Amino acid sequence: MSFLKRYLIAGLLVWLPLGVTLAVIKFLVDLFDRSLLLLPLEYRPETLLGFNIPGLGILLSFLLILITGVLAANLLGSKLVGIWESILSRIPLVRSIYKAVKQIAEAVFGSGEQTFQNVFLIEYPRKGLWTLAFQTGKNMSEPQRKTGFDEVVNLFVPTTPNPTSGFFIMADRKEVVKLDIEVDDALKMVISGGVVAPDSLPQAAEELSKAEAVREEKNSDR
Repeated sequence: MSFLKRYLIAGLLVWLPLGVTLAVIKFLVDLFDRSLLLLPLEYRPETLLGFNIPGLGILLSFLLILITGVLAANLLGSKLVGIWESILSRIPLVRSIYKAVKQIAEAVFGSGEQTFQNVFLIEYPRKGLWTLAFQTGKNMSEPQRKTGFDEVVNLFVPTTPNPTSGFFIMADRKEVVKLDIEVDDALKMVISGGVVAPDSLPQAAEELSKAEAVREEKNSDR
């Protein structure tokens, strides 16, 4: 019976990822196709063409986003967007939601400064356990003055396998360990739950040893 179990698991490893992938693709196609229901009945593709084309909603949504981007990138379009945002900023609840979503979108899709600047190790959730964290934004002077730390780093601690969720912390630079690995490699490690690890990760052990030595020296001086 053991060989049947082995073959069954091997078959599941082939079909399960394929089935989930197809299900996700179908869900996305149906989701974008439902956006066509926003059009008046006489302008819907099935009315104009006489038949339905699966996936047409994805193409039309892409064209709509592209045209909007072209318009927003020129002077007239940017002024219209500014007027629209000015109107939204006067609506209390909508203002907060719109501003938060826009900041997240600019951080994720923006072409300016990279959202995640460096990769760090922090001792979490308890002493002796370490997890990856990403430095975000710029250091703020107010927390640095209030805490008395020489340097405060802003860190985002992601969750596995969805790195978009997590929490934000401000830490003493001396209490965290900077890793010499690329942000993309660290994100792959988080998403895969540690299955995919960068080649340079063994360097983290050396960095941890140095951090522990510095910590022990600091504790002995107290």
